Amino acid sequence: MNYANEVSNKEIPIFFSSDDNYIPYLDVAIASLIANASKEYQYRIIVLNTGLKQENIDKIMKNASEKFIIDFVDISNEVENIKARFKNVYHFSVVTYYRLFIASLFPQYDKIVYLDCDLVVLGDISELYHTDLGGNIFGAAPEEFVQNTPEFRLYAEKALGVCPDTYVNAGVLVIDLEQFRKHKIEEKFLDLITHYDFDLLDPDQAYLNYLCYGKITVLPNGWNKEPMPVPCEGNMNIVHFALYKKPWQYDDIPGDEHFWYFAKKSPFYEEILKRKSEFTKEERAKKEATATEILEHALAIIDSGYTFLTKLEKN
Repeated sequence: MNYANEVSNKEIPIFFSSDDNYIPYLDVAIASLIANASKEYQYRIIVLNTGLKQENIDKIMKNASEKFIIDFVDISNEVENIKARFKNVYHFSVVTYYRLFIASLFPQYDKIVYLDCDLVVLGDISELYHTDLGGNIFGAAPEEFVQNTPEFRLYAEKALGVCPDTYVNAGVLVIDLEQFRKHKIEEKFLDLITHYDFDLLDPDQAYLNYLCYGKITVLPNGWNKEPMPVPCEGNMNIVHFALYKKPWQYDDIPGDEHFWYFAKKSPFYEEILKRKSEFTKEERAKKEATATEILEHALAIIDSGYTFLTKLEKN
């Protein structure tokens, strides 16, 4: 099945994936995007999901206008038979995989922007959309945590065969869908999850970095600035709370003032505050322990010998 619709030359398609748990943060992300987008274009915001509460949809739709169309697309049927193969590890949800099916489900688009829900847009998203990808499959900013963590650098190099300095974060993407289709990325991904059970730290992100290696335009990190002590390249266009510490759980995260600026205007504000107040010491301790576990896990994957590099590079 595909979800084709008539496309205006002035339309910029922007995709998100969400479940009900992340809906409040999706609302913040959408509101920030709308507030800073050029009014020169029309935007179609498409939220991929596998079922959402109508009350949550209704609240998100309050952001819609003539210039900003919002569609919710349920792709339950498309992922039902393969969802069991998606790994739900650490702070990553299975909804992150949905971006891998955009090219086949939306044949009317040649180029799109994909955004995670745990971010705030501070720049003009149309500028990201119009990035010249130079024939590459997609553009993305470096994964700062990988670049600056020895264990993750080894994971990228030894497990995936990817240079850690060009390993990118998949939470902000501008994708050339024509190239995505040409290189059969979706088919290759489905083949890999069907025939291999790789142990991964960053599920779909690892697949995208591996399958598209050498065909990725590396963007300035100002388009995907993580809360890491790394200088921002260019303008701070997107603040992405990509690590395990989220502003709706922790205090004093770099850039969290931008999140709360839009959260205070959201119909989900009280719910976000309630969730923050209910984040227990036990949950905090568990997250801190997981942060250490992830580093140990990275080395364990390398030592296991069952990696992209050892199993696929030899074929």
